[in-house]
Amino acid sequence: MKKSERLNQELIFLSGKAAFQLNDLMAEFGISKRTALRDVAELESLGLPLYAESGRYGGYRLISQKPFVPVYFTIEEVEAIFFAMKALKLLSSTPFSHSFEHIRQKLLATLPQTQQTTISKLLSVIDYHSVPPVKAVAHLDLIVQAILDQQVLVGRNLQKGDQPVALQIGELFYRSGVWFCSAWDRLTKKWGTYRCDYLVDLTIQKAAEETFTLAELREIQQRYETHYHNRPFRCRLTDFGKELVQKNHYPNMSLEEKDGVAYLVGGYHEEELGYMTHYLVSLGRHVVVEAPKELRDSVQAEYRQILAQYES
Repeated sequence: MKKSERLNQELIFLSGKAAFQLNDLMAEFGISKRTALRDVAELESLGLPLYAESGRYGGYRLISQKPFVPVYFTIEEVEAIFFAMKALKLLSSTPFSHSFEHIRQKLLATLPQTQQTTISKLLSVIDYHSVPPVKAVAHLDLIVQAILDQQVLVGRNLQKGDQPVALQIGELFYRSGVWFCSAWDRLTKKWGTYRCDYLVDLTIQKAAEETFTLAELREIQQRYETHYHNRPFRCRLTDFGKELVQKNHYPNMSLEEKDGVAYLVGGYHEEELGYMTHYLVSLGRHVVVEAPKELRDSVQAEYRQILAQYES
């Protein structure tokens, strides 16, 4: 480990301690007593507030560390941060979208001109291509707030008509250009996954009854996944089909291999037959549905409708 990286890790290691001894640093980082002494001197020069305690059990005591001691990054780490921000900028709607440009400007201003030039050159030759959002979602920040505060959001769901909802959301995720959230609906007493762009007029419920913890929500989701997706399926894949699945798959499905052949397995609910059919058809000739018969028949019927469009 480079000296700069070790000092950075030592800052993090000591950040939650009230006191420490040289032996702590020696054991944690595998360094000698002489190196530990030099590191303590450099940590103090970097701004770590400490003083030495004498006596048989002496060591070092840390003074209140607020504001937190700054953490120092290597140029490679700074480049990684800027690239990650460039990748996230693709998501024009995120809970933090308005902050990206401000963060970029602030970080860039802290760097020497030579490093600013290196960062600009890096970002001009390395890019990240993915699916941009299909629709902008205006209330992602409210969803995040409700998740963290374990609050209930009330509003309407337009995905299947116009239905009232009272959701305690357990997770927020982005897939194939769409923001989704998984939540417990207090009105229907069911767990479900919702497209965020179809949730409208969301507000935080006032004086709600006691809510679930995030751990309890995860347990509810696990029970739902186990019992709701109760129709097992199995599909044989070509090598390219396996690659397609690895690029785009869903929580109710997984990959298995047997005798060198890849299979897509999992479970679905009867209400999801249409979605399963469309997903498997998107894999084209690189998938063969082995079971169940209703899914195989549904996929064949979809292919017949596609062929009919070309025959008419």
